[in-house]
Amino acid sequence: MSPQPAPVTFEHLRDGLGIGVAEPRLSWVLPPGSRTQEAYELELDRDGVTYRTGRIPGADQVLVPWPGQPLASRQCVSVRVRVWTADGSEPSPWSVPSTVEAGLLHASDWSAVPVGASWPEDPGSDRRPARVRRDFTLDASVARARLYVTAHGLYETEINGRRVGDDALSPGWTVYGERLRYRTYDVTDHLTEGANTIGAWLGDGWYRGRIGFDGGYRNLYGTDQSLTAQLEITHDDGTTTVVATDTEWNAAFGPILATGLYEGETFDARLHDPNWSTPQPRTAGDWTPVTTGRRDPRTLIAPKSPPVRCTEEIPPVTVTAERDGRHLLDFGQNLVGRLRVTVDGPVGTTITLRHAEVVEDGELATRPLRGAAATDTLILAGDGPITWEPRFTLHGFRHAEITGWPGELADDAVVARVYHTDMRRTGWFECSDDLVNRLHENVVWSMRGNFVDIPTDCPQRDERLGWTGDIQVFAPTASFLYDCAGMLDSWLADVAVEQLPDGTVPWYVPVIPGGPQWTPIQPGAAWGDVATLTPWVLHQRFGDLELLRRHFPMGRAWVDLMERLAGPSRLWDTGAQLGDWLDPIAPPDDPAATRTDRHLVATAYFAWSARHLAWSAGKLGYAEVADQYGTLADEVAEAFRRRYVLTSGRMTSDSPTAYSIALVFGLLDDAVQRRLAGDRLAELVLEDDARIATGFVGTPLICDALTDAGHLDVAYQLLTQTECPSWLYPVTMGATTIWERWDSLRPDGTLNPGGMTSFNHYALGAVADWLHRVVGGIELTAPGYRTITFRPRPGGGITWAKARHETPYGTAAVSWQLTATGMTAHITVPDGCEGRVELPGCVPLAVGPGEHHLDTSDLDRAAA
Repeated sequence: MSPQPAPVTFEHLRDGLGIGVAEPRLSWVLPPGSRTQEAYELELDRDGVTYRTGRIPGADQVLVPWPGQPLASRQCVSVRVRVWTADGSEPSPWSVPSTVEAGLLHASDWSAVPVGASWPEDPGSDRRPARVRRDFTLDASVARARLYVTAHGLYETEINGRRVGDDALSPGWTVYGERLRYRTYDVTDHLTEGANTIGAWLGDGWYRGRIGFDGGYRNLYGTDQSLTAQLEITHDDGTTTVVATDTEWNAAFGPILATGLYEGETFDARLHDPNWSTPQPRTAGDWTPVTTGRRDPRTLIAPKSPPVRCTEEIPPVTVTAERDGRHLLDFGQNLVGRLRVTVDGPVGTTITLRHAEVVEDGELATRPLRGAAATDTLILAGDGPITWEPRFTLHGFRHAEITGWPGELADDAVVARVYHTDMRRTGWFECSDDLVNRLHENVVWSMRGNFVDIPTDCPQRDERLGWTGDIQVFAPTASFLYDCAGMLDSWLADVAVEQLPDGTVPWYVPVIPGGPQWTPIQPGAAWGDVATLTPWVLHQRFGDLELLRRHFPMGRAWVDLMERLAGPSRLWDTGAQLGDWLDPIAPPDDPAATRTDRHLVATAYFAWSARHLAWSAGKLGYAEVADQYGTLADEVAEAFRRRYVLTSGRMTSDSPTAYSIALVFGLLDDAVQRRLAGDRLAELVLEDDARIATGFVGTPLICDALTDAGHLDVAYQLLTQTECPSWLYPVTMGATTIWERWDSLRPDGTLNPGGMTSFNHYALGAVADWLHRVVGGIELTAPGYRTITFRPRPGGGITWAKARHETPYGTAAVSWQLTATGMTAHITVPDGCEGRVELPGCVPLAVGPGEHHLDTSDLDRAAA
C-alpha cells in the first residue's frame, strides 16, 4: 500500500497541545481504499526515545487506548500509526507524525496566583476593566515557551505587543468554583533574548458581569477580576525561566471604559497606548501594584474542545443612509458576533453601533432583546485610521445601526465577524426543494450562534443560558452537523456538578438565579432527561464508551429520583412541568399552556430515560443494573398505557405530541395499538391542514412517529407546509435562523407580543435529524457509524437529495435521484465500516467500504 493513514488525533480535540489527560486515546482514519484494518502498530517518540507497540491485531481505530507510559506534565510526544489491511501482508506507510503535549496535570505544577487591580470598586456597578502586565528580562535565547493562562472573568493576552492566540471569550463559562479552564499557548516566537513584556486585557464576562433575565445578576462567582498566567520558558542552554502572575505585576485602567456580554463595549482610543504590552517607551500611566487572590489549582482543568473563534466574515448586503446621519446595515444573515470597523475622524468623534435581529417599521426592533443593550461605542483618538472591534462581548444580530460615522461610510469599512465554538463541520444536506434547503441552512446557523462555549437557548437577549431541554432534543442534529463531542462532554460535566443531591437536574447549566418559575430548582421532564439521553446520543454518534461511563452516575441519579417521585404507581403525575413547551396554541404570556397533559409527557420521559439507562448499563457491562432498569422501564410503560391509552386506542390527550411520544418512545404494547395511534396521529395532522401542533417535546418526534407508523406522506406534508405554524413559514418570511416561537414574526410583519421572542433558537430545528436520516438516508446502526443503513425515503415532491457525514471512520455519503424507472443512488461507505442499502421497493443489500452506484431497476425487487 502506498497511501498512509490520516494523522493520529487525540480524544475529541483538533490538536494535542495542552491536553489534560495523561493517557489520551488515539484515533485515525484508514488509507483510502484499504477497506478493513487487520492490525495496527503505533510509534511514540518521547524525548528522542522511540517506542513501538509492535503489530496489534484488530480493527480498532477510534479512541484506541494510549500505549506505553502516561504523559507527564508538559511532556511532548510524537505519535504515528501504520496499519495492515485485508488486501496485503505488508503494512501501510507510517502516518504523518502528530504531536500531543500535556498541559499542567497536577496542582503542584502551578506557581501562579490570580492577580488583578488593587483599587477600590463598587461591586454593584459597571466596573471599568483593568489591564495587567509585567516586564521581564531573558538572559539567554529561547528554545521553547508555553503560556498557561486563565482568568476570573475574560482575558486576552499579549507578549511584546503581539496578541497570543486567536480565541475569544476565554476561558469560557463553566461552574467556576469547581471547574475553571486554562489554555496552553505556544509562545516561542513571541519572545526574545533581552527585554520582554507580557500583558493581558481583562473583562467581567460570566464570572462577575451581569447575566440572566429579570434585570440580571452580578458577581455570581466572585467580585475579583483577575488573571492567572504561568509563562514557562526553556532556553537553548537547557535552563528555564518561569514568569508567573505574582506581586511583581502591575495594573492600570485601559481604553475600555465599560464592557459586558449583554451591554456591549465602550472603547476610548484616546486612552490607548499601543506600546502598553511592549518594553518600548510607553505613555506614562497610573500603573500600580496588583493585588493577589487565591485559587485552588486542583480546580484548573484543560479544555476538551476548541475555543470560541471568529470563523467567518460577512459584509453588509445593504447600507442605507438616513437623513439624520445614521446608517442602517443589513448583513443578510442572522448571526452571532460583532462588527469590525475601519474608520478615521477627528479626535473625540463618538461612533455608536447598535444591533438587532429584525427591523420593524424601518427601525431596529430591540424589544426582543429585553435588558440587553447590545451597543458598542468607539471614541476616536484623531491620530489616523483605526481598525477596531470589541473584545469581551458578542451580539445576536442581522441588522446594525451606526450613529456618528464621520463622512461617507465606504463599502469595506464595516464587516460582521461570526463567532462560535470552532468545532469541525461534519454534516451536510441538500435536496431539490430550495425552501427545505434554506430550513436546513437556518438550523446550521442557529447551532453556530448558540454553541458559544456552552449550548445556549438564544444569543441576543438577556438570557443566553444552557437550557437542558433544548440540547436534549437537538443533540442528534448537532452531532451530525458538527463534531461537538468534546464541547458537550465538558458541558455535561458541569451538569453533573450542578445536579442536586437528590438527583434533580437543573433547567439550565451553569445555574444562575432565576424568577420564581426557575428558582428553587425543581425536576422537570424532557429537561432533566438530558442526563440520560444526551450521553447516549454522543456515545452512539461518536463511538465513545468512556463518555457514556463518565456520565452514567448522573443519569442513574436522575432516573432514581423519578422512581421516587412516581412511587409504586410508576406514574410521574406530580410537581411542576413545562410539558410540550411552546405548543402553538400557547398564549404569548404562558408558553407552558399546551394541549398535551404535562404528566403524560413526564411519565413517558420517565420510561424513556429508564430504558436508555438500561441500554447504557448493558453497553458498560453492568448486567444486573441493566436488568433492574429494563424492568423499571417496562413497568412505567405499562402504567403509562393504563393511565393514558384508552380502550378505543385513542389517548387521554388527543394531541399530536401524545401520539408521537407514545410511538417513538415505544410505549404501546402491540401492533394494533401502534397502528391505531399512528392512524390517529395522521388524522390529527391532516385535520389541521398539516400545520404544526407540537412544541419542544413533540416537534422532534412527530415526523419519525408518522414515518414509522406508515404515514410518510403525511410527514412530508408537515415538512413542506408553508402556512403558520410550520417549519417553512419562517423561511417564507425571510428567516435565516430557527425561531423560538412558530410566529415570532407574524404574517402582518409585527413581532410576537410575548416577552420571550427570539429569532435564533435551535430547538425546533431538531427536525434536521429526520432530514438527514429519512430524506437524505444516512442512519447509524452501530456506535460511531461502524455500520450504516442507507435508506432514503422520498416524498413531498422532492426528486433528489444528498447527505454527507464525516464519521469517526471517514466519509459516509448518499446521493439519490428519482428516475422514470425508480431511483439511482450513489453510496459511500467509509473504510473500516459496513453498509446496508435499502432503496424503495428493493431487497436490502449489504455493501462494504467504498463507492457504490445503484439503480433500483437493476436490483432485486422486494416482495409486495
